[in-house]
Amino acid sequence: MLAYTYIAPGKFELLEKPRPALQTDRDAIVRVTLGSICTSDLHIKNGSVPRAVPGITVGHEMVGVVEEVGSRVQSIRPGDRVTVNVETFCGECFFCKNGWVNNCIDPQGGWALGCRIDGGQAEYVRVPYADQGLNKIPENVTDEQALFVGDILATGYWAAEISEIRPEDTVLILGAGPTGLCALQCVRLRSPGRVIVCERDPQRRAFVKRIDPEALVVDPENLPEFVREHSEHGGADAVLEVAGSADTFRMAWECARPNAIVTIVALYDGPQTLPLPEMYGKNLTFKTGGVDGCQCARILELISEGKLDTTPLITHTYPLREIAQAYDLFENRLDGVIKIAVSPRG
Repeated sequence: MLAYTYIAPGKFELLEKPRPALQTDRDAIVRVTLGSICTSDLHIKNGSVPRAVPGITVGHEMVGVVEEVGSRVQSIRPGDRVTVNVETFCGECFFCKNGWVNNCIDPQGGWALGCRIDGGQAEYVRVPYADQGLNKIPENVTDEQALFVGDILATGYWAAEISEIRPEDTVLILGAGPTGLCALQCVRLRSPGRVIVCERDPQRRAFVKRIDPEALVVDPENLPEFVREHSEHGGADAVLEVAGSADTFRMAWECARPNAIVTIVALYDGPQTLPLPEMYGKNLTFKTGGVDGCQCARILELISEGKLDTTPLITHTYPLREIAQAYDLFENRLDGVIKIAVSPRG
């Protein structure tokens, strides 16, 4: 089968590899029907994910059809259409039982697919702990509608949930990339009073206005003043930092009101400074880290009910054999790209 493979920092190649096989009785083999490229894949390519293992097939955003399951798998069967979770989790350890599945203690726990074990920018993928890692797609939901459930949409849902957003709150989202746009939809589920989206790229600012005309959209210039003008208590009640650029960590705490929650969703390329003397007395609560992606079934229900729709984010589609061109488009933000769907059989 064709599989896009991490060779070394700066180098991916499309290789011919054997089809994966079951390794444990809790595995499943999934035939990938649609995949995507994530910014985290670019972090691997650029050498900023030390855990990434050379030789692995990359990719952790995918949907597909179950081909084979281990003898202990209970929730899915061959022929089921499924989403694939970005995280591997056993469901039985202390962290899993508390819903903190990103910190599963299994050796393959957390972000393994496409990082430490073979992922899904391929024709087939092996999914460990399939009962936890796969969710059936409702009949009225297409592959395109379900494509982002296991990663960026799960991240947006988690970020909105842990930000403790209340009705009438002012919420600031820093970054209108794919994850920021998913967070925007999930924030809307919580009925905030207003949502401000900060984005440097004018094309992406225009994209936000198309999909959410009620959002207040602003560039980073004079952002603190803009937020204060459009909030009730001197800043945002909740800030979701999804951009991960040089200045956005500072923007996040500067634009938060006293006693606000600042949720750091972004994956940074380097360390960030927490200037405690400057923020002393603001009494901010910071929440950080990787997504606990254990609400995929609920997200699929919301899609089925018409309450979430991320299909507008798919701006381009490529066949797997042309995935190198797709990466070039995505990495360099060409042609107004937001997300790319990759079809193994295109």
